[in-house]
Amino acid sequence: MKIAIIILNWNGRHLLEKFLPVVLQHSAEQAAVYVADNASSDDSVAFLGENFPQVKIIRNSTNGGYAKGYNDALQHVNEELFILMNSDIATSADWLEPIIEAFKVKPNLGAAQPKILDLKRPDYFEYAGAGGGFIDSFGYPFCRGRLFETLEKDEGQYNDTLPVFWASGACLAIRRTAFYDAGGLDETFFAHQEEIDLCWRVQALGYAVYHIGSSSVYHLGGATLEQMNPQKTYLNFRNGLMLLLKNVPGLQVYPIIFFRMCLDGIAALKFLAEGKPKHSYAILRAHFSFYAKIPETLSLRRKTPKLKTYSTTFSIVWKYFVLGKKYYTDIF
Repeated sequence: MKIAIIILNWNGRHLLEKFLPVVLQHSAEQAAVYVADNASSDDSVAFLGENFPQVKIIRNSTNGGYAKGYNDALQHVNEELFILMNSDIATSADWLEPIIEAFKVKPNLGAAQPKILDLKRPDYFEYAGAGGGFIDSFGYPFCRGRLFETLEKDEGQYNDTLPVFWASGACLAIRRTAFYDAGGLDETFFAHQEEIDLCWRVQALGYAVYHIGSSSVYHLGGATLEQMNPQKTYLNFRNGLMLLLKNVPGLQVYPIIFFRMCLDGIAALKFLAEGKPKHSYAILRAHFSFYAKIPETLSLRRKTPKLKTYSTTFSIVWKYFVLGKKYYTDIF
């Protein structure tokens, strides 16, 4: 199996300088390593050419975010297995072998992620992916090892290999055929939750999505947008609504979106009460942007294969904020 690791970069020379040597040390014998540059204005490309001649450079003409950046870059990659990796990921020794083995022995495996730990606190799970992702009925994403802002300590509880609903875009292994069968990443998302949308479509086509707990990587996180950046709030809330409208099957999608919007309103009030008006305004902006994108999203909905069941719990919001269930292991 031919493998490509593709690292998307935008003005991230400092991240490449720190993390790329680690990736090469642990991966270069088994995989071709690419850096896809999203029209950086810093000296990232020159730095790569001078210091890492073994890395293949793909130069995108614009900064189209995560989705368009990878869609454009992968047109230049011919390997059978793509590993889409954030530029702030530190790999561990032997992280790649379990992933390769899983794709070899599971012909229907479409996408997968390793266990994602926090680089700053290596014995804790990291926000973006943790031990594998799921969503509730209203489209709120959560992970084994991470519910909202609560992160679990890694004590080996998620060292298993098993199906999940979505694999994290921070380190996403996806079979080339699954990526293109599903139509690639949806560029209307720009960034955030586009990997959930992709994994949803991949499963609707009959592929499986897995968490591979015998593989571990460490994610710095917040290298592009910090966790509590209002722009991140905007993208997550807007894209969450688009995700539902595009993928939830049947007429149930409309009451689900209505209740989701009510919950978003409560979230906006919560931000106000916490003295974070910029985040409340970000949710308002997200809703108006969603309204503007409804015709485009409905057009995509008609072309999107549907998955009959997509959630493992009715409302993670209720369980977390009302019932006080702060850990995945308290709920499932």
